[in-house]
Amino acid sequence: MELKVYCYPKCGTCRAAIKWLKEQGHTVNEVHIVEQPPTADELKELVARSGLELKKWFNVSGNLYKEMALKDKLPEMDDEEKLKLLSSHGMLIKRPIVTDGNRVTIGFKEDEYQKMWGREG
Repeated sequence: MELKVYCYPKCGTCRAAIKWLKEQGHTVNEVHIVEQPPTADELKELVARSGLELKKWFNVSGNLYKEMALKDKLPEMDDEEKLKLLSSHGMLIKRPIVTDGNRVTIGFKEDEYQKMWGREG
């Protein structure tokens, strides 16, 4: 199966996730999340397909998140503002984002990947 993976090449978590996906036999289409972040509309669809709250999409451990003091600002923002902010700064987005066009995961936890992207049977 071909998967689109929004990732940051220097990120160890992204590299581990991509290695795992390839070991499962997936074709991985890597998209550099900083150079080509998903648009606000793409993010809106990805968030909806993931079933996760929008706040889970923020890379809360990243330097940019801390520098922008988003912990205090996000509660005041509506979803459209959050999506616009995420799409304008790829480093704010939790990564990697993996999608097959229908299903979506963010981050890398091997047990979750096994359920979603593991080999069947």
